[in-house]
This record gives sequence, structure tokens and C-alpha cells, in this order.
Amino acid sequence: MPAIRRRAPAYNARMSLYRRILLVVDLREHSERIGARARDLAGALGAELSVLHVVEYVPVEPMGETLLPAVQIEEELVQRARKQLGELCDRLGIGSVRRDVAAGNVKAEIVRAAQERQADLIVLGGRERRGPSILVNLTEDTVLHAAPCDVLAVRIAKAPA
Repeated sequence: MPAIRRRAPAYNARMSLYRRILLVVDLREHSERIGARARDLAGALGAELSVLHVVEYVPVEPMGETLLPAVQIEEELVQRARKQLGELCDRLGIGSVRRDVAAGNVKAEIVRAAQERQADLIVLGGRERRGPSILVNLTEDTVLHAAPCDVLAVRIAKAPA
């Protein structure tokens, strides 16, 4: 009986499994490395790249007299994050991509943005955990299980203690 030979799919090498990539950054020192990985991947695949940062501000007293200042503080945090996100995108050479700053629960906003943009892939940072930190449910774990698409966690070196 002759062996069955499977042919490789006939498609353009640039045909992308991922057409829309959502880069999620927290604007810390490793964001540029994660952004570069997503930028390069999007370029290699010919995919559309968009960027998201989520501001999660929870006022100490959500009701009462402090509500107005809390809203103002959140808006200031969002404005500062927009500026930092713009600077990051410029450094990465992706200044023209869609970039958004959302306020709310980080995990929920990432999943919402991925659904809204019909993302095929979410790229975010992933931290190495050891000891008791393994029990903590980090953002990347929650996103991995709730995302409507694939998730790529770029390894972030653990900061020295």
C-alpha cells in the first residue's frame, strides 16, 4: 500500500492566521519589548495592529462626597496614560495604529476590546511566578481563559527582589 503524501496548503506565505492583533501594555519598563514583539509579528504576518492600555482606578470611597474628586483623578490618569501610550507607539514606530486607553477592570476591558476589534490574537506580558505567587490569578491567566481568540504572553523577566 503506497504511503499517502499530504500536500502543504496552497496559500500565499504572507497569508496570516492572525489578521488583527491587539497589543495590551501596562506602560511599565517592559512595554517597549512586548510592543516590539507584537509590531514585528504584525509586520511579518501582514496583520493589523492596535494597542490598548487599561487604567484601573478604584476610589477608596466610591460613594459620597469624594466621588467628584475620584472622577477627576481617574480622568487625569487616563489623560496621562494617553500621552505615555502615544510616546510608546512613537518609539516603536507604530504611531499611526489605533490606540486606546480604557478605564475599568483590566481583564474585562481587554476581553471587550478583543471582541469589539474582532482580534485574532492578543499580545501581552507574562510574568514568571514561583512559590506563593503561583496562587495569584494574574491578568494574563484570566485573559487566556476568557479571551475570544488566541493569547500570546511575552515572557517578562522577573524583577530582582
